[in-house]
Amino acid sequence: MVASGHTATAAAAGEVLAIGGNAFDACVAGGFASAMAEPWLTGLAGGGFLLARTAKGEEVLFDFFVDTPGRGAPTRSQGEGLDFEEVVVQFSGVGQGFHVGLASVAVPGCLAGWLHVHRRLGRLPLDAVIAPARRLAAEGVLLNEQQAAFLRILAPILTRTPEAAALVAPGGRLLDLGDRFANPELAAFLDELDPAGFAAPAVARRAAQAMRAGGGLLTEDDLRDYQVIERPPLVVAWGGHRLLTNPPPAFGGELVALGLLLLDERPEWPAPHGSVAHAVAIAETMVATNEVRAAGLVGPALARRRASGGTTHISVSDAEGNVATMTTSNGEGSGWVIPGTGVVANNMMGEDDLHPRGFHASRPGERVASMMAPSIVVDEDGAVRLVLGSGGSKRIRTALLQVVAAAIDQGVPLAAAVEAPRLHWDGEVLHAEPGWAPEVLTALEARWPVVGWAQPDVYFGGVHAVVPGTTAAGDQRRGGATLVT
Repeated sequence: MVASGHTATAAAAGEVLAIGGNAFDACVAGGFASAMAEPWLTGLAGGGFLLARTAKGEEVLFDFFVDTPGRGAPTRSQGEGLDFEEVVVQFSGVGQGFHVGLASVAVPGCLAGWLHVHRRLGRLPLDAVIAPARRLAAEGVLLNEQQAAFLRILAPILTRTPEAAALVAPGGRLLDLGDRFANPELAAFLDELDPAGFAAPAVARRAAQAMRAGGGLLTEDDLRDYQVIERPPLVVAWGGHRLLTNPPPAFGGELVALGLLLLDERPEWPAPHGSVAHAVAIAETMVATNEVRAAGLVGPALARRRASGGTTHISVSDAEGNVATMTTSNGEGSGWVIPGTGVVANNMMGEDDLHPRGFHASRPGERVASMMAPSIVVDEDGAVRLVLGSGGSKRIRTALLQVVAAAIDQGVPLAAAVEAPRLHWDGEVLHAEPGWAPEVLTALEARWPVVGWAQPDVYFGGVHAVVPGTTAAGDQRRGGATLVT
């Protein structure tokens, strides 16, 4: 079973499952394919995490998120000669600022991570795993409504350089719904993919030279020294279940876990789904979780409640009992294409939520913290109950909290739990998707300032989830697609 953000991503994973691949082969194949099917959200030069649980019970979190660049480079004063500018991205109900340019590029991790996971847990030859992505890059993907909308939103970034503009606006016209997006240079790069990935000397040398000339920070040392990290997942027991999720230094998993524990402590929980009690409990939990994070107390607060024991996403389960859940992101893209690869690099150094100490304040080589939280819920008997994750920047933790609470605590069928209207507390106002009953909105407005949205929106995340052997659900906010083989 596969749940992802695009039919082509799901099809790539399904194709690999059909020829004998396991869930990990399929998840990696989906990752490579998503670089073409969901190119404004993810890519080989992004970063992410994959949480794996094997049929034998091994549980491991693969951290291939981005590092701070600048290893081996002369120290620069903050902002000195850097290509780094702010662009405001307009969602349908709110604007959010992001910084782009060469100095927004962090050390990429996705390509290294996918190659590492394949070596570690996959069983098919690498050529078979990346074949669907190679085909998509060479032949192109027809833009669906979701991807066309993302491209319109991100056009000021994705046309920032001639090389990037040639991909999304060939001949000067921005691609639109029904147009074919192809990337022959990426297809060629995949055809001759070096096992070293971006650390291959020729690739690293070209990238570093372009960075030095253009006001960026990425170096050959950065690309050569990058390491995928294997971590034990964060495990939290609640309500007769175990939540496996992304551990520190990422913070999204801790926040999701803390939210579930706070809900579990409420005497009225689980409240009927869609009720006033449900909405108020979720909102109060979001506010409390936000306050704990702002005070820097996430770890201690979670530890006190642990006595009983964070873009796009793809979730996969196979017939053998293996499950994989992977969240990846390219941010909004930097607007810079790594020379000779066709790969648009990330802008993770320009995401303010990832840099609470300020932009470019961290030392080179530090793993950047993340909100991503690929997660697995396991029952007391060891059966996998739910495999899920979400994109959505700061909304990842609240999207996952609401779906897990609905599907596990409140007994809501998975598809309904994913598609149900969501809330999000941003620290100042409570955002509410349409679909809440009038009496619910009245109760919320009596407690907090509420911004009502006219329609469901990508702003509220994109949860793609699987109940192994039972059902899969793709979030339509982000082009959700499912496949069962």
